[in-house]
Amino acid sequence: MQFYNVAKILTTHGLNGEVKVAVITDFPEERFKPGSVLSIKGDEERVLTVESARTFKQFWLVKFEEITDIDQAEKLRNKILVVSEENRQELPEGVFYYRDILGCTVIDNETGEVIGEITDIQSPGANDVWMVKEKSGQEYWIPYIDDVVKKVDIADKKIYVELIEGLRDED
Repeated sequence: MQFYNVAKILTTHGLNGEVKVAVITDFPEERFKPGSVLSIKGDEERVLTVESARTFKQFWLVKFEEITDIDQAEKLRNKILVVSEENRQELPEGVFYYRDILGCTVIDNETGEVIGEITDIQSPGANDVWMVKEKSGQEYWIPYIDDVVKKVDIADKKIYVELIEGLRDED
């Protein structure tokens, strides 16, 4: 079974077993929803059920049903929380995991010509932007919007785009 990293447990918080975590996942609101089931990397049999979670500065504070005091929480310090493939929620239409997009081949939707591949993703604001690296080594960002990204085929690792004027910085 496949497991995906979700967060690193940094330290305990308070006396009742709450832990402070650094997020590694794209969707912390989903991962730390009460009732979500996570495991400890290297001990995937050990299941932890999220009781409650909240943001705290740039971290999250998470309370698990199975961890009831600071001594139990202390044993989790520096451990990586993982989610199993089966406990990963289905994503809404048009939403993707970064790892599914990175490395995809970018294809011109009109000509079928290979443009390059996705090498980076940023979330600067309203929509993500994806870095396209062409065979020539030229790189530029494309916005993940309907006008540009026409089709995403995760199974074949292909993304079909229509590049609008000005995206490629051509002279």
